[in-house]
Amino acid sequence: MAISISVVLLLVVLAVIFLRSGGLKFSHALTCALLGFFLSGTSMAPTIHEGVAATAEVVGSLHP
Repeated sequence: MAISISVVLLLVVLAVIFLRSGGLKFSHALTCALLGFFLSGTSMAPTIHEGVAATAEVVGSLHP
């Protein structure tokens, strides 16, 4: 568990650096994908899922 949290933190830092640099390369996309896979294995996964589902529900209920 401690190793996966360390990897998640490292990938978060890398993703923030990549986003701030403004350029999107294959390595950046791969890092963000790995971040997603590692986050799905943490205890934060249900909270993230519920937040995304709630946001999708709000956006889906909007009528132009």
